[in-house]
Amino acid sequence: MKRYLDSYIYVVLLLLLGTLSTQLIAATDAASSVSVDKPYVRAVPPGQPNSAAFMTLHNSSTSKHSIVRAENVVSKVVELHTHVKEDGMMKMRQVKQIDIPARGKTILKPGGLHVMFLGLKSELKSGEEVTIILIFEDGSKKTIQAPVRKMKMHMNKPMH
Repeated sequence: MKRYLDSYIYVVLLLLLGTLSTQLIAATDAASSVSVDKPYVRAVPPGQPNSAAFMTLHNSSTSKHSIVRAENVVSKVVELHTHVKEDGMMKMRQVKQIDIPARGKTILKPGGLHVMFLGLKSELKSGEEVTIILIFEDGSKKTIQAPVRKMKMHMNKPMH
């Protein structure tokens, strides 16, 4: 009976060790798994109270990750936003999170997902940099530096 009990305990310990090692390997936080490519912040004219940040997010892990919040020191409020077509008009709407698929990417761009800066504390000038902190679903954080860029306006040419 003792031999059977010793074998049983040995098998249980092996199973526990296997489970723990698997969890440790998968325990990489979201901030370590997600890289940021080509971040930038839109420069705005003097007196304009809002701006936005854009970037491409790459997820190297086998799990989906999400940005649930962002922070900066240049605006009073930071929100995660998207654009939706409503009643024939494009409108901005706040979203709860921005998902980055497992082994995939998510593009934040004008007219789509973006990080919105509301209530700018000062003018954002082209050539400056803004520190943005991205906060993920697991509480991990990634700090990035995003240059401020002047955006080119595209004017529609009249049809003849």
